[in-house]
Amino acid sequence: MRSPLILALAPELQLLSRRSIRASASLRAAAPPKWLSTNPGLNAPRSTNAPLGAVFFLQNRLLARSSCLDSVISRRNSRQTSTSTSTSTTPPPNAASQESQPSQSINDLAPHRRRQARKQALAQSTSSEAPLPPDASSLLTSAAASQPKDSLRRTISTFLSLSKPRLTVLVVLSAMAPYALYPVPEMLMPTMTETPSLSPLTLFFLTTGTALCSASANTLNMLYEPSTDAKMSRTRNRPLVRGLVSNRAAALFAMLCGVGGAAALYFGVNPTVSFLGLSNIVLYAGIYTPLKAVTAFNTWVGAVVGGIPPLMGWAAAAGEAATKDGSWRELLLASDGSSIGGWLLAGLLFAWQFPHFMALSWPIREEYKAAGLRMLAWTNPARNARVALRYSLAFFPLCIGLCAAGVTDWSFAVTSLPINLWLAREAVRFWKYEGHKGSARGLFWASVWHLPGVMILALLHKKGMWSRAWRSVFGEDEDGEWEEEEELDEMASMSAPTVGQEK
Repeated sequence: MRSPLILALAPELQLLSRRSIRASASLRAAAPPKWLSTNPGLNAPRSTNAPLGAVFFLQNRLLARSSCLDSVISRRNSRQTSTSTSTSTTPPPNAASQESQPSQSINDLAPHRRRQARKQALAQSTSSEAPLPPDASSLLTSAAASQPKDSLRRTISTFLSLSKPRLTVLVVLSAMAPYALYPVPEMLMPTMTETPSLSPLTLFFLTTGTALCSASANTLNMLYEPSTDAKMSRTRNRPLVRGLVSNRAAALFAMLCGVGGAAALYFGVNPTVSFLGLSNIVLYAGIYTPLKAVTAFNTWVGAVVGGIPPLMGWAAAAGEAATKDGSWRELLLASDGSSIGGWLLAGLLFAWQFPHFMALSWPIREEYKAAGLRMLAWTNPARNARVALRYSLAFFPLCIGLCAAGVTDWSFAVTSLPINLWLAREAVRFWKYEGHKGSARGLFWASVWHLPGVMILALLHKKGMWSRAWRSVFGEDEDGEWEEEEELDEMASMSAPTVGQEK
């Protein structure tokens, strides 16, 4: 039983406890304790600010908020906060395994979910454009940078990189093919004379001079735009951008190549071919390169540059068979129409530039834009695709025209049809998707293989080549072809001075 004193003081103690509870509640509402925050450094207090005595014993455990529960809540909040900050700042060590987990768990999905996942993965892979392979200049520059500073290999690799070797080889081959395709007159055939119909020495000077002119133009191109080359992933590894060679040395190299190439073409071939070589240097380095920052029409100027080397090869072969003064009119604008084949071959190279470059510029269109170079790939993507398709379709009449002009047999129109259809198909996809879904890359590789394929087929179907090979092997003669010795003696005795004296 309780004592009478406690029973007498009970109402007063209850009143005091109620007042203390109200005071502590008002203090909590005015200023919440710091240990309720999420800061892990602030732990729950082990004591309260309630007055000691009988009031403490009456309300501390029964009526006050448990400090143990508050401590548990604060520690839990602090643990969650620290975990979220650590996961946001540092990736987990098994991030790669988590990223690869969806692809590994595709087989665990239901059949319809599996098909949907595969379709999404295929769409993502086709929508992304894979980077094109680096050019030869970048590879040679990397090889030169890995060599000692004063080594001969470093110097050779650097200057070869200035000449853009792959482009130079393409230019030389585009000049050699028309030289071989030129229809040599029957009286100059090796079967009629003891010497080759076309001089190997002339071919040597043609290839050497064309290569030197191309190296000069490419070096001047790099000298003009090192600042823009540094902004593009495709050109930032060039030697002038990386400082492997000085501007003065590069300019001297360009001048020596230009002079040497023009001289080799002038004295070893003819003045017309030399003039075409110099014109190509001026067009490429002096007109095409500055126009890249002004107008998208620069692509058409660059296509003209690509169409000049076939004319050089054709004019070199025509100079070997010229019967008059050998001027540029006779070589390029013959009155009998024999120069039409050269212009058709030039048109073939001119048309090829568009599907090739439009597809090449599409994956790096944003880099062209950032560098300030105006290309249709970013100024007008729809027109970019239309131009590529338009000139891809031009190969059908061009190949037929070569047959009609007497450069190739009519079988060339049939054998070149599949490869022309392949290029046209990729151009249609490029136009349909405007470069997306891998169409740009497909057109680029189609154009890379298309040009050598067409040239090889044209060489295999050169007019009368297989019939002459048949006659040389089996010794069969056609009717009316230099059958009598009297006609041979008469043709051998005829010359230009003799004809002038008879007149």
